[in-house]
Amino acid sequence: MADKDDSTHFGYRAVGADEKAGLVRGVFDSVASRYDLMNDLMSFGAHRLWKRFAIELTGVRAGQRILDLASGTGDLADRMADLVGPEGWVLMTDINAAMLAVGRDRMIDRGHVGNLCYAQVDAEALPFPEDSFDLVTVAFGLRNVTHKGKALRAMYQVLKPGGRALILEFSKPVNRPLERLYDLYSFSILPRMGSLVAKDADSYRYLAESIRMHPDQETLKGMLEEVGFERCDVHNLTGGIVAVHRGFKL
Repeated sequence: MADKDDSTHFGYRAVGADEKAGLVRGVFDSVASRYDLMNDLMSFGAHRLWKRFAIELTGVRAGQRILDLASGTGDLADRMADLVGPEGWVLMTDINAAMLAVGRDRMIDRGHVGNLCYAQVDAEALPFPEDSFDLVTVAFGLRNVTHKGKALRAMYQVLKPGGRALILEFSKPVNRPLERLYDLYSFSILPRMGSLVAKDADSYRYLAESIRMHPDQETLKGMLEEVGFERCDVHNLTGGIVAVHRGFKL
């Protein structure tokens, strides 16, 4: 899938590539304070199981250096900081300052000090030397990136040889009946839930649209391979509503 420099999509809307980051920022500025509550409500708590499975696939070990992109409120960073221990280090990042602030406050409240740091970072232009990290993760953030191929290349470059990338993201249901039910929920119920709980129906309508515009399982796997990742695999969760992609830098 080739990236276009002049145009992209924001949900179903065609927008200039230089506009998308600002539009996405507006979405997450709006929902940051209710982000965790809405995740629990709209997934019926399943997002916790998806994230737990993803962390198991990472193979995190004590002493490793980890880059967590689009960290949001820090669900993955929280657990991985425990796993790497005091000899390791997790860098929790987000392009959105409001989300990063909520996540940082949450991590401080949970007692994380010393091995968990924070930075506002654009996934398309990572400001780190090559071969810096043992693991790069991104959960429910890649679909919001304007140039996904550019972000994947950046992830590959900052990984050490032998390191791995892991992407947890909404994907495409594997059968038609589930897809129809999921569409009904996404476009009829989810915006109403967003309106009632987060006081923002439009942001959750964008969420549903952005999921449909995101590459499906095989397309994303191909994009990982195109930038150099090897031994790539895909794990469908909840019938393909969510998928975990993993690739290695050998």
